[in-house]
Amino acid sequence: MKITRVYTKTGDDGVTSLVGGVRVRKTHPRIEAYGTVDELSAHLGMLASWMKDGPDKDIIIRTQRNLFTVCSYLATDKNETELAPSYTMAAEETALLEEQIDEINASIPPQTAFILPGGSHEASLAHVCRTVCRRAERRIFSLDELSPLDPEVTHYINRLSDYLFVLARKLNFIDGVREKIWKKSR
Repeated sequence: MKITRVYTKTGDDGVTSLVGGVRVRKTHPRIEAYGTVDELSAHLGMLASWMKDGPDKDIIIRTQRNLFTVCSYLATDKNETELAPSYTMAAEETALLEEQIDEINASIPPQTAFILPGGSHEASLAHVCRTVCRRAERRIFSLDELSPLDPEVTHYINRLSDYLFVLARKLNFIDGVREKIWKKSR
């Protein structure tokens, strides 16, 4: 696909096109959903730029590719587009995240209290990614209330936030950064 121009001026009046050409307001829940997923992917790119090469970084880059698929899926209203392409998440991607979560949890000390987000630079970025992922999940479920979505998409996004949480813990553990726990104020 060759992109010849970055600007088209077609969105200057507050509308944009979905996959298939349907025009919607830029405030539409579908745009909010895939826009937040795109934001998550950008944060993951920043996280990856700080990570050392290796399996964890590979998973983050793979996740960015998966999120591009999720964005494509969310940008397609199959009720409004006759010949919409079929984008969806494979259940295997969610299963891979579950495997990663289990492996990480087995390799770090057990969690015994609520943890304050932060720590090393990479772990802090992973926590930011986790919170953006949770917001994306909320946006996706808002869209699901208007137009039912493939459960694999919601499962994947939910598992991704869990993965990002344990990844942050692992990154702190590897860097020897002690996690700060939440203590109730008196």
